[in-house]
Order: sequence, then C-alpha cells, then structure tokens
Amino acid sequence: MAGEARATTNRGASVTELHAAHGSSASSIVTEKPAGFLRRYLFSCDHKTIGLQYFFLALAAALVGIFLSLLMRIHIVWPTATIFGIGKITPESYLGLMTMHGTFMVFFVLTLAPQNAFGNYFLPLQIGAKRMAFPWLNMAAFWLALVSFLIMLAAFFVQGGAPISGWTHYAPLSAIASAGPGQGSGLDLWLVSIAVFCVASGIAAVNFIVTTIKLRAPGMTWMRLPLPCWAWFVTAFLILSAFSVLLAAAVMLFMDRHYGTSFFEPSGLMIAGQMIQHQGGSPLLWQHLFWFFGHPEVYIAILPGMGVTSHLLSTFARKPVFGYRAMVYATIAIGVLGFGIWGHHMFTSGMNPHAAFAFSNLTLAIGVPSAVKMFNWLGTLWGGRLRFTTPMLFSIGFVSLFITGGLTGPILAQPVLDSYLHDTYFVVAHFHLIMGMAAVFAIFAATYFWFPRIFNRMMSEKLGRTHFWLSFFGAYATFVPMHLLGMAGHPRRYSQLTEVNYVYKLAPLQMFISIAAFVTMSAQVLFLVNLFWSIFRGKASTQNPWEATTLEWEPLQEGNPVQHGAYEFGGDYNGKDFQPQSGLL
Repeated sequence: MAGEARATTNRGASVTELHAAHGSSASSIVTEKPAGFLRRYLFSCDHKTIGLQYFFLALAAALVGIFLSLLMRIHIVWPTATIFGIGKITPESYLGLMTMHGTFMVFFVLTLAPQNAFGNYFLPLQIGAKRMAFPWLNMAAFWLALVSFLIMLAAFFVQGGAPISGWTHYAPLSAIASAGPGQGSGLDLWLVSIAVFCVASGIAAVNFIVTTIKLRAPGMTWMRLPLPCWAWFVTAFLILSAFSVLLAAAVMLFMDRHYGTSFFEPSGLMIAGQMIQHQGGSPLLWQHLFWFFGHPEVYIAILPGMGVTSHLLSTFARKPVFGYRAMVYATIAIGVLGFGIWGHHMFTSGMNPHAAFAFSNLTLAIGVPSAVKMFNWLGTLWGGRLRFTTPMLFSIGFVSLFITGGLTGPILAQPVLDSYLHDTYFVVAHFHLIMGMAAVFAIFAATYFWFPRIFNRMMSEKLGRTHFWLSFFGAYATFVPMHLLGMAGHPRRYSQLTEVNYVYKLAPLQMFISIAAFVTMSAQVLFLVNLFWSIFRGKASTQNPWEATTLEWEPLQEGNPVQHGAYEFGGDYNGKDFQPQSGLL
C-alpha cells in the first residue's frame, strides 16, 4: 500500500513496516508482515488484507446472487424462454434459483460485507489498535468462510441440483431426501456449507468482541468510539448467539436426514407414496430454531449499516451526531430486542394466539429504538452544511429505504394482517427494501467513503452519482409495486403466472417490475467499472479527503492518547471545522 516505508533485515526479507499513514509524519503503528506472496496476500494475518479478502468474497457472492435473480425475473415474465447456456427454467429449477439467491445474498453478502469486510479493515484503525486480537483465528475465519462459499456453489453441480425448499428449509420436507430434486445431495451441501459458515462467523465474532474490549488505544473511552465500532461490537454478540443456534439446527436436520433421529419429523408422514420411518419430532421446532437465528440476522445485516450511516451523515453534514448517547443505547436496544421477536415469522404456523399477541407487541416495541435512530439522523442533517458527495447520497438513500421498508413492518406485526399477507409479494417487498436494498446502500456508502483510505485513490464522483440515482430509483421502481402485488394476493413463490387466472391479470405489473430490476442490475456495472478502474487509475487521494475526524484518517502519534470524541464538527479548530480524535490538525 502506498505511503508505507519498509525496513529490510539482514536476511533480505521485509519483516517490519512502519505505516506512515499516507505519508504523514504522524506515523505510529508498527506491525510485522511476512515477505512471501502467499503469506502476505493469501494466508495473511493482517486485518486489512483479510478485510479486503472478505470484501471481494462478498462481491463475488453478490454477482452470483444478482445473476440468479436475473434468471428468476426473466422466467417470471417469459416462462417459455430458452436462455443461452441454461435452457428452459423449470418450476423446480426456479425454486432452486430462489433458494440459492436468498442464501448467497443473506449469508455471503449481507453478513460478510458490512461486518467482516469493513469491520476487519477499520475496527482496529478506528480504535487505535495495531491489529485484531487473534490474527491467526481471523485468517482461519476467512478461509472457513471461503470454503463454505465453495461448498455452497458445489450444490449447483451435484445430482438433482440446488435445493428447492427456500433459504428457510422448513421441515418436515427438508428432512426427507426424496421430497424433490435438489433435496438430496444439494441440500446436504447446503447444510454443510452453513455449518462451516456458522463456525467461521463465531470465530470472527469473538475476535471483534475481544478486540473492542481489550485493544482500544488510551483515551478511547466507550463514549468516544465511532458509531461504526459500536455497531460492529453489538453485531458480533448477535452473530455469536444467533449462528450458534443455527449451527445446532443444521446439525440436527442433517442427523434427521442421515442418522435416523426425529428432531423435526412427526410420525405418519407419507412422501411419494411411502411411509416415512420417523416419529415424535416437531416441524415447528425447526421454525423456532431457524427464526431465532433468522430475525437477529436482519439486524446483523442492518446494524453495521446504521453505524456507517450515522458516521457519514455527521461527516458530510459537518455536524456532531445528534444524540450520540441515544444512538449508542438504541443500537444496544435493537440488539437485545432483536432476540425476542422471532415468533412474528410464525403467525401462520398455528402458534398459540397468546404467544402471537406477545410477539406482536415485542415487534412493535423494537420500532422505538429504530425511530430514535431515524429522528437522530434527521436531527444530524437539520441545519448542517451538507456536502452531497457520493457516499453522502448513498447514506441518505439508506435512510430513505430504511424508513420506507420499515413502515410496512408494523403492518406485518399484526397477526390478522400477516395471515393474509404472509405468503405474498408484500413480504418480499418489505424485507428486500429494509434488509436488502438499505443494507446494500450502506455497503456502497462505505465503499465510496473508505476507498481513498484503502487504495490511496478516489473513485469517480460522476460515475458514483449516476450509479446512485439509477440504483435509488430502480430500487423503488422494483419493490414498491411488489407491495401492490402482495395486496392483490399474489403468492410469492409461484414460478409462473399462466396457470392462475387472478395472478395472470397482474402480469403487466410483473413486467414493469422486471424491467425496473434489469435497469437496477445494469447500474451495478457502473459500480464495478468505477471500482476496478479507480483501483489502478483513480485520481490520487490526499491523506484525509473528506476532512473526517476518526483515527483511520488521522492516526495517533506513538504514545499519545485519544484526545477528543468522534464527531467534533462545526467549531473553529485552527481555521478548520473539525477536530480529529488524535488532536493532530
């Protein structure tokens, strides 16, 4: 990386690097790095290298997920089309595309990119640490995640193809290999992949927690932490708890499929004309275990985005974060309450109405800390001297999508309304806006914002703005009409519309959604061009191009403590309107 001075030992190997923080004399961080290519770039223990590895792994998964959704949208509007290299998409293969699209996007994009990619790279830098607490475990966690990704990809190529039971894999059919194509080896690989992913995520989460607690620089008190650090810290606890339960559930389901246990299989099941030899199990147990993971996963995906958004809105509004402490407490509250509302995914499962009432009220309660964040974002923007850079636009886009997607949450939290809407496109629209697009906008904001710190170059603002506006309007054009489909009763898992008269009448709306989705997908080509072109040809960056305050831009001098809070903007600091946490200006 540019700006690094390297000392060479008498063995001829580079073992010590003095990170001069983009050429600044304020260099303070000394780390050891091996000289060999494999140890430096592949099996590296350096948190920055690992952060980039996670980023590009998530990018690869996103491209796979987008390609699968492209095939789905083509099939919905042109069900008889023959796609070059793929052929015709059958209803079964459509379900496989849906299952794998959800899996890649939820696990390998929305979990890895905001937490493991940006968190690995910037958590140590923002708290003034030299490294993550357990560098070797950090490297092992990444390679386990990569192995998990490759196992998941392999599910496409085994006999029967990818599993077809959706990313939720509801029992009892998911426990029966003969229940359909893809439910044999494809689902086995899915379970193995997810089990490996859970182990990798748990290791990474422990690293985040210990690093934040033990390796903060002197003077970096809890209430001086940048808000992304708070978000990564709380999210790590969510990952540790939620993925532990999912790991147990995956192992139990695998044992039901191969070792004769009956955790999820009741007696009397008849599949394809054959009586299944199980008894005593409960399909609802799988739903409880899955959604105990599944709902916190929403916050695993969105909390880091909230932290990044708070950080960027303050930086580009040139104002302190409105209600910093309230934002911290709201982050913790969302994390805690997120574990108490999994049951609202199960209103239609036949659960006790009293339990449904409790889960409904708890779901409404989590709207309080979410509203605190929303109003504080608006308060941060109010009266600010706004700089509409590309990362700022994506941050504002995050707030917009989070509010729009969140408004339909209280509707689905009502058991009576959910009973009608649960299996329709209304739910698809809700979670794609609030968990999918909002989180992705935060990832884009973080990429544009921290790109100069990573590569010492700037991304193109012109391409970035074009990318933002196409993505912003494309997201709304795609997912707002889906609410209308849902209210009209359109089921969400049908592969084609031609067999159901009342659904077929909605075909023009489906065509509009598909065209909007194609435009949105095409816009991502601009991002890829901008990203890779800027890595090699982008305009050279200054040390602190955004005039930010945190330590990744203005590091501490050796032995100096942190001097200030994370968001001291708006005053007169030696002619500048910001005060770096390092005290250096």
